[in-house]
Amino acid sequence: MADVQLAPLRAIGDFMLESARFQIPNIKDPEKWANRVLNNLLYYQTNYFLTALIVFLIIGIIHPVKMVCGFIAISVAFGGFVYCTSSRWKARRFKRDHPIISVVLILLAGYLLVYMVGAVIVFMFGIAFPLLLILIHASLRMRSIKNKVTNKLEYVGLKRTPMGIILEGLGQEQEAGS
Repeated sequence: MADVQLAPLRAIGDFMLESARFQIPNIKDPEKWANRVLNNLLYYQTNYFLTALIVFLIIGIIHPVKMVCGFIAISVAFGGFVYCTSSRWKARRFKRDHPIISVVLILLAGYLLVYMVGAVIVFMFGIAFPLLLILIHASLRMRSIKNKVTNKLEYVGLKRTPMGIILEGLGQEQEAGS
């Protein structure tokens, strides 16, 4: 991780305004479309991280209580799931030894989930909406010569970036011919 470098923040003119060229991708050629998205994700990664953070914060400012409650509800649900799946024998023994408490806990968890569904939706929207905006921009933004050269340098291994590591973890390594 010591050799990871943060990609530079691209100018707003290059990212969205005067020199930016946008075109609807050819959905009949999914390889070319995926190549465009992957290369744009690498080239504009700092802009995308900043955009996601700003949109998430805006939604958090508009609905702060729902964002916090949604985060807590998802964290509790995830933690409960991890605990129950990692210690099945303890959970089974508890259900067998304390059936009434188990039913009450399940009913309370269900009530909490229904009560918090609005907050969970707001929190998930706060995560999903920035990702949707990034996917739309990466799909529509046509690549420039500078974009292609920079991506070649990253592919050759001269630079490792956070987005490159994320894409590598998702199994989307860059190909030499892109």
